[in-house]
Amino acid sequence: MTEIDLAVIGLGYVGMPLAKEAVAAGLRVVGVDVDPRKVEALTAARSYIDDLTDADLEHMLANGFTATLDESVLARSNTIVICVPTPLDEDHRPDLSAVEGASKAVARNLTKGTLVVLESTTWPGTTDELVRPLLEGSGLTAGEDFHLAFSPERIDPGNPKFGLRNTPKVVGGYTATCRDRATAFYGRFIEQVVPVSGTREAEMAKLLENTYRHVNIALVNEMAIFCDELGVNLWESIEAAATKPFGFQKFLPGPGVGGHCIPVDPSYLSYTVRKLGYPFRFVELAQEINERMPSYVVARVQRLLNRHKKAVNGAKVVMLGVTYKPDIADERETPALPVARALLELGADLSFADPYVKEWSVDGTPVPREEDLAEAVVDADVTLLLQQHAAFDLDMVEAKARLVLDTRGVLAEGERVERL
Repeated sequence: MTEIDLAVIGLGYVGMPLAKEAVAAGLRVVGVDVDPRKVEALTAARSYIDDLTDADLEHMLANGFTATLDESVLARSNTIVICVPTPLDEDHRPDLSAVEGASKAVARNLTKGTLVVLESTTWPGTTDELVRPLLEGSGLTAGEDFHLAFSPERIDPGNPKFGLRNTPKVVGGYTATCRDRATAFYGRFIEQVVPVSGTREAEMAKLLENTYRHVNIALVNEMAIFCDELGVNLWESIEAAATKPFGFQKFLPGPGVGGHCIPVDPSYLSYTVRKLGYPFRFVELAQEINERMPSYVVARVQRLLNRHKKAVNGAKVVMLGVTYKPDIADERETPALPVARALLELGADLSFADPYVKEWSVDGTPVPREEDLAEAVVDADVTLLLQQHAAFDLDMVEAKARLVLDTRGVLAEGERVERL
C-alpha cells in the first residue's frame, strides 16, 4: 500500500527545490540520500542549499517532509524521482555511478504501478539503455508494470524570477502512457509541463540548452581576447548589438564558466557524438576557449602590473567573488580556482573577499579571507573582480582600488580600472 506521494533520491540543489514545491502542493514527500550529514542537517532544519532557507525547511518538516538514509521507503512511494549528481571523471567522460547506484536502490524496492523519473543530466539514451535495464532487474517491466520517464532539471540557483514552479518542465516517457503519467504528476505543482515524444528527446533538450550557452559564451570570450588587441570596447559593442529587438541574444565574456551545467553538460553531448565515430567540433572548441579564460585573466593581471613596473611575484592580489555566479554560495567548477592556482604559482600574495564563502582553499592551501573590503582594495596592488555580488560596494572599489581588472564589465574603465 503506497502511502508516500513522492520520494526524491538525491537531496541537493535539484532534489530539494522539487521536494519543497511538492510539499507546498500538499504531497506527502520523503527525501532519500546516502550522505548522513545531509539527512542530519535537513532533519534539524539547517539548509545547505542557496534557494532553500531554514524557514522553508521548517515549513516542509511541519508539513510532513522527512529525510532518510533508508531506501526501503521507496517501496511505499507512488512516484520516485532521481536527482543525483552526474559529474565528469578525470578524463572528461560522464560519471554515471550515482545514477546507477540510485537505479539499483529503486530496483530493490520497486512495486507495480510506480512512476520512476530520472532528472539527472545525462547523454541521450541513458534512461532507456542504462536505467531501464537496472530497474527491470526487479522482475518488473517498464511500460507495463511500472512507468518510466525523463524530465531534465532546469534549476538556476539564485534566480529571483524563475524557480521550479514557473519554469516550464520538459517530460519524455518510455511509452506514451509513461509520458502522460509523468505529465500529470508534474502538473500538480508546476505551471507548464511540456511533453515530448520520448526520453531521448527530453535528454537532448537539456544538453541543447546548455551547449547553446556554452558555445555563445565561448564566442564572446574569444572576441574579448582579440578585441583587446584591436583596441575595441567589446562590452560597448555587445550592448549596442543587444538593442536589436530580434535575432540577437546577449552573452557576456568572463573569467571562465562555472556551475554544473555549462562546463559539464556539453561534454555529455560530445561524448555521445564521439561514440558515433567523430568529434562534436563546436563543443570541443568552446570547451578549449572557455577553459583558457582563467589563464588569460592571469596574463591580463601580469600585464596590468607590468605597466606599473610591478611583478606578480610578491604583489598583493585580492580576488573579489570566488563563487561561480553572483549572490550565491555555490563554488562548483568556479573559474576562481584555476585563476588562484596560477597566481599562487607565480608568487602572488593572494587573498579573497566573498560574503558567501567563509573559508576557501586552493589544492589544500588556505587563502586568507579579507573581512574589510575597503581596507583590502586600498592595500592590494591589484583588485581582481571575478564575481559582482550585490553586497560589494563597487563604487568604493572603483574609487579606492590602486588597480582593478574587472572581468564582469561592471566598473567604468579609467586610468586604474581595466575591463577584460
